[in-house]
Amino acid sequence: GLVGADGATHAGAFDLAYLCCLPNMTVMAAADEAELVHMVATAHAHDSGPIALRYPRGEGVGVELPEKGEVLAIGRGRVVRRPEGARVALLSLGTRLSEALKAADALEAEGVAVTVADARFAKPLDAELVVDLAGSHEVLVTVEEGSVGGFGAMVLHLLAERGVLDAGQVRVRTLTLPDIYQDHDKPEKMYAEAGLDAEGILKAVRAALPPRAVEEPRESSVVNLKR
Repeated sequence: GLVGADGATHAGAFDLAYLCCLPNMTVMAAADEAELVHMVATAHAHDSGPIALRYPRGEGVGVELPEKGEVLAIGRGRVVRRPEGARVALLSLGTRLSEALKAADALEAEGVAVTVADARFAKPLDAELVVDLAGSHEVLVTVEEGSVGGFGAMVLHLLAERGVLDAGQVRVRTLTLPDIYQDHDKPEKMYAEAGLDAEGILKAVRAALPPRAVEEPRESSVVNLKR
């Protein structure tokens, strides 16, 4: 992802795009430091092809570290929260998960229930999870710390291949890094500029969320007997 004050061209922006198109490649991205422990254990145990994992430069989010890493099932994501009647699904890959959760909190304060999921793997995708999210929500937003052509492109390809988009019942948006070399700055400022912070996610959801239909007032059944 974005590394802060290390030059405009030294960010990790393109690895998802070029790694995901390699045959037999497994690509993981850790949402926090605990997930990183599990992914290191998973990479160590993996012996059926090349495997790569993304981790952020800098500090973690402060979660408790497990004593021992667990080997994750390859290509399986996790649902972090799924309230009843959720209209929006946020599918995050990597450390933007914490910002997705903040955005979900803000939307729920406005009365919009939001599912938040952590993809864990850009390749192979958790096809069952992606198809389920797209089929059960009005809006699906993917969030990644990479360029166009990476995780979001993989999700769109899967949905198109499975025919999920044919009915036009879900609006899909992919949030990625912008198609420019951003001037270096503090990472949080760069992510805000890229629209990958909570506010940027909120803006994307609000723009995509269809308005709820307003019921027409029913005719009154009360008969006015006055003349």
